[in-house]
Amino acid sequence: MLLDGDAWRDFFDAFEREAWRFEAQPTYTMPREQENVARFLRGEDKPPGHNSRWHERVQGHKGAGRSIGRVRVVRRPLTEYQRYQFSWGIPGNIEAGEDIRILDVTHDDFGLPLTGCDWWMFDESRIAHLNFRPDGTQVNREAYEGDPAPYRAWKRIALERSVPFGEYVKGLDLPT
Repeated sequence: MLLDGDAWRDFFDAFEREAWRFEAQPTYTMPREQENVARFLRGEDKPPGHNSRWHERVQGHKGAGRSIGRVRVVRRPLTEYQRYQFSWGIPGNIEAGEDIRILDVTHDDFGLPLTGCDWWMFDESRIAHLNFRPDGTQVNREAYEGDPAPYRAWKRIALERSVPFGEYVKGLDLPT
């Protein structure tokens, strides 16, 4: 089942305890982000209220006693988009209450599925695939109807092999 518009928001917001994302694309070409990515690449300042809508959603879920987290997969050297995320996106998401860890797969993929699809897992039982073209353009979102057990195993591996964002970025030369 495809998840667009309100159907996606309803599917997402229905979680009771935890929403968790496996985020593996090297670049995302989300239309509403493109101007901010371009500003970042030109060395401009981050605009006030950057990503505030997501921050409000995270804070609302946290305030209701639910958690939101993700593991961001990277391969060195970081892409320009990842540098943008690390400088402008992830710090604010963490400040809003999201738990974000980094998994570097430069030398080992740890048996994880790393191409074409990210996914959200809700309450360890409901899965939503986020499907992408090679250039990072999202094709669609769809509810996965199969067995969630492999996703729980991949989540466990990703969490075991990843490190907190703050630990990963120590020593990286990132603009703020």
